Amino acid sequence: MSLADSLKSLNEFDINDLDVNNAGIWPAPIKAIVVLIIFGLIMGGGYWFFIKDQYVQLDRVEKTEQDLRKKYEEKAYRVANIEVFKAQMVEMEETFGALVRQLPSETEVPGLLEDITNTALGNGLALQEVKLQSEQKRDFYSELPINIRVSGSYHELASFVSSVASLPRIVTLHDLTIKPTGGDGEQLDMQVVARTYRYRAGE
Repeated sequence: MSLADSLKSLNEFDINDLDVNNAGIWPAPIKAIVVLIIFGLIMGGGYWFFIKDQYVQLDRVEKTEQDLRKKYEEKAYRVANIEVFKAQMVEMEETFGALVRQLPSETEVPGLLEDITNTALGNGLALQEVKLQSEQKRDFYSELPINIRVSGSYHELASFVSSVASLPRIVTLHDLTIKPTGGDGEQLDMQVVARTYRYRAGE
């Protein structure tokens, strides 16, 4: 049958004349349409009931794979660099130990006060006060404030501050105030709080 004849028979065909029991005599275009509809329904139903869930599961598995791959790469990096990490840990422990050794123990505090006194006198300052205040406890260390009051010229005061900062023990200076003591303005009075620190091991 030609295409023209098929189209003519399709135009003359009434949908109400369709009989499922006589599907064999349906026009070829109708048969083709019905086959396409059935095929589409089968494909759609197959996707909805079978393939759709598989895609969801595939996405979940791919995400899990990415997470596992990331964890594997992190662990592989750590394993590959474990010797570097060990060396860094040893270096950090040595650095921490060196810093702790710069913190005076209770028995060394009198020696530190003597060092500050000698530093002030060695720079030509008139020493008026070097007094240890109450200990202030922190997380793993204690602060030991020392009130210092000295007088001298600007250069003598600057040299004293520099010398205190260069002491072998950790000493920081806070709350520094300077005011003139004489009419000529050359003599200055300096009051400062020096803080040293004590490591509280096992307390």
